[in-house]
Amino acid sequence: MKERRRLAAAAKAGANERTVIARNRRARHDYHIEDVVEAGLVLTGTEVKSLRAGRASLTDGFAQISDGEMWLYGVHIPEYAHGTWTNHEPRRPRKLLLHRKEIDKLASEIAERGFTLVPLSLYFTGGRAKVELALARGKRTYDKRQDLAQRDAAREVQRAHRRRG
Repeated sequence: MKERRRLAAAAKAGANERTVIARNRRARHDYHIEDVVEAGLVLTGTEVKSLRAGRASLTDGFAQISDGEMWLYGVHIPEYAHGTWTNHEPRRPRKLLLHRKEIDKLASEIAERGFTLVPLSLYFTGGRAKVELALARGKRTYDKRQDLAQRDAAREVQRAHRRRG
């Protein structure tokens, strides 16, 4: 009995842990991030196994609302190596799990203000696959150059402080 409680407590403690599978590093470079939302993913068994192996790519991913449901497109989850004929399609559209109010809010933001939904990261929390979506607006090339210049200047300041101190 005590052993079962100890195991349950250990599982509960690890339930809040976030195991990141993939990050979209280009998203912060290419977009101005306004808001971030966490959504669940509807996956098949071989997709979960492939994700647990740490294999996924978010580079071309985006989310859209169609028929009142949120869908994730362009995310590449490779086929499971030990899968059989039941293996999944690597770039199939995947349904996202959000509350109706969240979907309606995001739909109005996208329609009115010209935002897009971009996946930032894909991870497991408490044994469930989640995706972090950003409500984002695309950057112009001069914005990207400006960000790079600011980053370089900050790096130079850090180097100068390290040399002195």
